[in-house]
Amino acid sequence: MNFLLETLRLGLWNLRLHLLRSTLTSLGIILGVAAVILMVSIGEGNKQTALRDIKQLGANNIIVRSRKPPESSSFGSQRRSFLVSYGLLDADLERLAAFVPEAEKIIPLKTVGSEVSYKHKRITSQTYGTLPALKGVLNLGVEKGGRYLSEQDLELRRPVAVIGHGVAEQLFPLEAPVGRELRIDQSVFTVIGVLEPVGLSGGAGGALVGRDLNQDVHIPLSTAEMQFGDVVVRRVSGSFSGEEIRFSELYITVASTDEVIDVAGQIQKIIDVGHSEDKDVALIVPWELLENVKRTTFAMNLLLTSIAAISLLVGGIGIMNIMLASVIERTREIGIRRALGATRKHIISQFLVETGTLSAVGGLLGILLGVTLSIAVADVLPWLMSQPSIQNIIETDISFETQITGWSIIASFLVASLTGLVFGIWPARKASRLDPVVALASE
Repeated sequence: MNFLLETLRLGLWNLRLHLLRSTLTSLGIILGVAAVILMVSIGEGNKQTALRDIKQLGANNIIVRSRKPPESSSFGSQRRSFLVSYGLLDADLERLAAFVPEAEKIIPLKTVGSEVSYKHKRITSQTYGTLPALKGVLNLGVEKGGRYLSEQDLELRRPVAVIGHGVAEQLFPLEAPVGRELRIDQSVFTVIGVLEPVGLSGGAGGALVGRDLNQDVHIPLSTAEMQFGDVVVRRVSGSFSGEEIRFSELYITVASTDEVIDVAGQIQKIIDVGHSEDKDVALIVPWELLENVKRTTFAMNLLLTSIAAISLLVGGIGIMNIMLASVIERTREIGIRRALGATRKHIISQFLVETGTLSAVGGLLGILLGVTLSIAVADVLPWLMSQPSIQNIIETDISFETQITGWSIIASFLVASLTGLVFGIWPARKASRLDPVVALASE
């Protein structure tokens, strides 16, 4: 025990004697550990954002969506007005209900209207007729003071609407939306609720649904059928385009994620019966995308961590170089210690204590720096990108999220400490093999 304490004391005293050199030597380890923690936190933050967005759609859900076929687009470019019919029909809904017993719920959405307005304010419509069960299927929340659609609204075909958080901010910036009347085209609807903000306006979730769910307006499906029918007319620059769509989307819920992929295959076969040639219906499986995101982000985290780990390697090489120089510088000291009875084991222990201390302290400082940067970058980067000088170069609205993981802190510290010891072995062995007579004679 006395031997270990004395060796530790000598090692620490020597590092303190050359404090600036010790600090610069451990700088590579500090930056390496910080880089690993920061890269992993960025990768994990992006992963969690993507997963959260996709989970918002429901991992147990399968989305069947009407899609305008390419021929319709090309046809529309040749005429100033046209009416094209495509997408999901009542027959599709009936077949799915009959031949997919695993489906617990089948919730239709019907696109209606071309414009939503309140007084002088107007926005492009994202209005959907749907069923009250959509709230549970999409995990939607309603802000305090309002409510979602009910079965009575559906049965009585009430002219009521639940608006998204973004619609409320645009049309009702200074007043409470609930109880107000807005127009969807020429029809008047009473606002009965405002949806809580949905985090699908960007990222993986936004790309998946193809729109910002915060801009949605939900009305009873029966009301949508009665007041709007199946034709949606959109006017642009004096011309108009008409689309006849029975259902724009179907949300199909199954009991377990284990069944999602198999049920999706069944649904695809059923849909192909009536749409194999038109290609006007697409299938979206959030669970499948969820698994793809996990695999992709794991590979990306591995790549980022590998790149950051190079800094640890550089830090280890720096420690080895400094300790080799220290052996030459302290040759006479080593000779004196050997002459006074120190063994090779004692010399090796002293040098390993110094390299181990350098790497361990560097690892701790690196953890502190990495955690600080991970916390700060989520706030600093968006602020930096919002500066006018940056916006003049590139217009971007960036949101950033980081998530510090315990395993990255532990792993980077252990690797840093191990790196210092491994790269300190050669200088320590070289010092222990010096001939005491030659060492004492050196200047």
